[in-house]
Amino acid sequence: MAAAGKNVSKRNSAEVAQNRADLAAARKEAPNPIWFKPVMFGFMLLGLIWIVLYYITSSSLQLPIPAFGQANIFIGFGLVLVGFLMTPWWK
Repeated sequence: MAAAGKNVSKRNSAEVAQNRADLAAARKEAPNPIWFKPVMFGFMLLGLIWIVLYYITSSSLQLPIPAFGQANIFIGFGLVLVGFLMTPWWK
């Protein structure tokens, strides 16, 4: 039991700040998970394939999704953009 007048559950604010700084530094130095690169390059390749498939089939079938028409180009570029937005965190 804690002595009267002492609060042992509270920590010093400098100690808390130091712990947060240590955790932030460790997180910054940590390598990416194993799935990060395949997902990043997968988005880029999927977007490229989506755009190329649309251009090849635009005169007849308009694949990958015929109902979207010209919006298939935006979907493809969106997938490529997601992949490129992941690149700053690649270590």
